[in-house]
Amino acid sequence: MLKREMYLSRIRGFYDSDLIKILVGIRRCGKSVILKQIMNELKEKGVDKEHIIYVNFELIEYEDLQDYKELNKYIKEKIVDEKKYYVFLDEIQKVDKFEEVVNSLRASIENISIFITGSNSKLLSNELSTVLSGRYVLFNIYPLSYKEFIELTGKDGKSDETFWDFVKWGGLPNRTQFTDESNIKDYLHSVFDSIILRDVVDRLGLKDTVLFDLLLQYIVDITGREFSAENVIKFLKNEGKSVSTETLYIYLDALCKALMMKKIYRYDIHGKAILKTLNKYYMTDLGIAQIKNNNFEINKSFAIENVVYNELLIRGYDVYIGKTKEGEIDFIATNDEEKLYFQVAYLVEQPKTEAREFGAYKEINDNYPKYVLSLDKADFSKDGIIHKNIIDWLLEK
Repeated sequence: MLKREMYLSRIRGFYDSDLIKILVGIRRCGKSVILKQIMNELKEKGVDKEHIIYVNFELIEYEDLQDYKELNKYIKEKIVDEKKYYVFLDEIQKVDKFEEVVNSLRASIENISIFITGSNSKLLSNELSTVLSGRYVLFNIYPLSYKEFIELTGKDGKSDETFWDFVKWGGLPNRTQFTDESNIKDYLHSVFDSIILRDVVDRLGLKDTVLFDLLLQYIVDITGREFSAENVIKFLKNEGKSVSTETLYIYLDALCKALMMKKIYRYDIHGKAILKTLNKYYMTDLGIAQIKNNNFEINKSFAIENVVYNELLIRGYDVYIGKTKEGEIDFIATNDEEKLYFQVAYLVEQPKTEAREFGAYKEINDNYPKYVLSLDKADFSKDGIIHKNIIDWLLEK
């Protein structure tokens, strides 16, 4: 079992905190494994098993606890002394009013530390923020990074074959159990179906799964390019689906809430403002993108751009498209400590491509680090702009 130290190191400081620890991520990205690793660390620290309460709402034996009052009763009955109790509630979005349960437990029991996981963005909603009112800390969990993929599989991370296997089939941990492409596809289809059926159709009450399929195919085809509702509606009409702009955005929002894809906004570098128009979408996992790809071959340029975007999120950055006066920067990545710029290209060895990728920075006069990432083996760094091989960059941290 791969120890997901990147996430554990961020969570450890909150093990004994009364803040509710929320782990959110797409289905099968490894949230349950992280919970089990936290429980193992607690046991190693001397916490006995009676003080660790674990409920997995995907298991039939806990189905009765999907009633929030029964869940509240079940947990309270297990707390019988003054020692600290650690409560783990896995896939809690299955419980209506779960936020009331965790808030009530936190408020009424002093010796309790609560961890919850979920597979849709109801755990990020304003409703949750209102009920818990700042009494929680959120951790976004993603499919494997490239470095984690290498650690789990033991493959040669510098190998082009290994890299393109990751780009094509993504980072859902369980897909690494299979080597045959047909088995990988079958597994990814099962994950996709469970997301659509459980997190979209059932929870949100949106019934047209064919429309979801078509819409997702379109998003995969335009990954990394500006989104146009008008173009999508034309595409869907050609496929026999007549939808309004309002319906289109409802379905797009549903796919984002299921954490299958993410919307990225543009940031006006000169005006210093986030823009709500001409946004883009990127896939949370490229394996899901592959099985919904209309073409036999992936678009390698946009696929590696998606890989870089996901890696920046994994590393804890807020990410935007950078709008300049005459063009754009692929990504601006910020956190509390730094701000970075990134241009991503397949190869920059041709003079025209090199001029385009490095020239994108000509309007930006600040001193924040500026990168060009590509698959070139040679170093093209110049004029203070850092060039790195994408594979080397992915393996850095």
